[in-house]
Order: sequence, then structure tokens, then C-alpha cells
Amino acid sequence: MAFVTRQFVRSMSSSTAAASAKKILVKHVTVIGGGLMGAGIAQVAAATGHTVVLVDQTEDILAKSRKGIEESLRKVAKKKFAENPKGADEFVAKTLSSISTSTDAASVVHSTDLVVEAIVENLQVKNELFKRLDKFAAEHTIFASNTSSLQITSLANSTTRQDRFAGLHFFNPVPLMKLVEVIKTPMTSQKTFESLLDFSRALGKHPVACKDTPGFIVNRLLVPYLMEAVRLCERGEASKEDIDTAMKLGAGYPMGPFELLDYVGLDTTKFILDGWHEMDSKNPLFQPCPSLDKLVAEKKFGKKSGEGFYKYK
Repeated sequence: MAFVTRQFVRSMSSSTAAASAKKILVKHVTVIGGGLMGAGIAQVAAATGHTVVLVDQTEDILAKSRKGIEESLRKVAKKKFAENPKGADEFVAKTLSSISTSTDAASVVHSTDLVVEAIVENLQVKNELFKRLDKFAAEHTIFASNTSSLQITSLANSTTRQDRFAGLHFFNPVPLMKLVEVIKTPMTSQKTFESLLDFSRALGKHPVACKDTPGFIVNRLLVPYLMEAVRLCERGEASKEDIDTAMKLGAGYPMGPFELLDYVGLDTTKFILDGWHEMDSKNPLFQPCPSLDKLVAEKKFGKKSGEGFYKYK
């Protein structure tokens, strides 16, 4: 009888462990930040059957975000329902009906499964946000940051849910780019990690896993490549035009490194590089680039400002 009892207890313990490790099915999503990335994340989540609340500081920002989402959806619908205009209209209307907005994040996170933060790349501002929301969110709620450069562990440590915290790095433009980097810190539970992989797939994305290392996968490889192109030009070994042409025709890249830098934003690239340099000042890949620093100081950020390495009309 004792043997049977022990077997029963073991069986019950295993069942309980399995139940506690059950992945979270994300249905309700709160996106903090109505900018380009936040709006894109909200759009793809709503378009794939999720209920979304988009949060930002003012109603004006949210109105602009919603307008941008609607315009983007109409472009998607035009391609998706080329032979069915009515179906296109229904798709847009249904997706928009799944997105509500709010200027008070604390009041909406109590019933959400996932919070995705996509605000300004500032560690202190992000930490203050997460620390505040941690007090109001449900126990099961997963927190994720869309940061491209900050350490996920540092963000997670501002909360009491380090095991339910990870990175979820989307790429711009979110509706078109298939990749999502899912970043697991040493504290992120397997349950949280797998739940975010499933969520990414539910969005129609292709998730890749990475540990909490500077730049994750894409930026860790991309930014040093871009900076080496700048250094090559700084040393006078090739012109920016020839470097761009060489990488497009020789490597098959759609854009050369200087064209890509201007597209991404020189201020954004400098911010990432400066952050890495602060973390590891001896790493030769993370050293500052004088010509990049000069252009940013002159507020020449690339396409968005009208001039960067190239001039734009």
C-alpha cells in the first residue's frame, strides 16, 4: 500500500509540475508606445486575432498612430484581397475593431497576457515604466521589451517578475519583416520563453532565440559591419559610393552600408554603438567613429533629416 501511495503522490506531483509549466496562450496584448514600432506590433497582433490595447502619453499621438495603422492595413488588404474589395474592407474594419487605445498604462495591464514595451531607448525611462506596471499587472502577465540595444536583464531587474520577462525584438517595418528575436535572460523561465516563441509564430513571424548579449543577433553582426565601412572610408581606402556599390554588386545586398546607415538613422546607430562602448570599452568593434559623431553633432541623421552621409531632397 505504501508503494502504491508513493506512486500516486509521484504521479500527482508530476501532473502538478506539468500544469504549472503550461505555456501561456497570449490573447490580450498591451503595447506601450504608439510610434512606428509600437503601432506596427499592435497592427500585426490585431490582424492575427489578438485583442490589443495601444498606449501612449497623449490622445493626439494615439490618433496619429491609429491613422498610420489604418493606412498600413489598407496597403496590406489591397494585396491580400486583390480580387475582393469587400473582403479588404472587412479585414481592415475587423482589425481596427480589435485595437483600443489608452493614455493610462496602469489601468489596462491588469487583464492583459503580454505587455510589449516600444518606447524611447532610455534605460531609466524604461525601468520606471516597468517598475510601475509591475504593481498593476496580473501575476501571469509576461513583460517584454522591443529594445534593440539595451540589456534585457537590466530591464527585468526593475520588476519582481524576472522569470516572466524577456526581449521581443521586432524589425521595421513590422508588418513586412518576418523576423522576431526572442531574448532569454538567465532568469527567464522556459515557460515564458516558449510562450513568446508561440506568440511570435501566431503573428506569422519567424522567431529566433538569443541570449542577452549586446545587439542580440542581427545588430551584433550588422552594426560592426556598418562601422567598418565607415572606418574604411575614414582611412581614405575607398569612397562611400564605391563601398556601397561594391556591397550591392559583390555581396548581393539590397543597400550599401552608407545607404543603410542613412535609412536607419545615424543618431540611432550612434546611440547603439555608444551603449556598447560603455559596456565594453576595450572591444575594438565598439569603438566610436569620428565621422559618424560629427554628422550626428551637426544633426545630420540621414533620410529623416534630409542629410546624412548622403543628401536627400
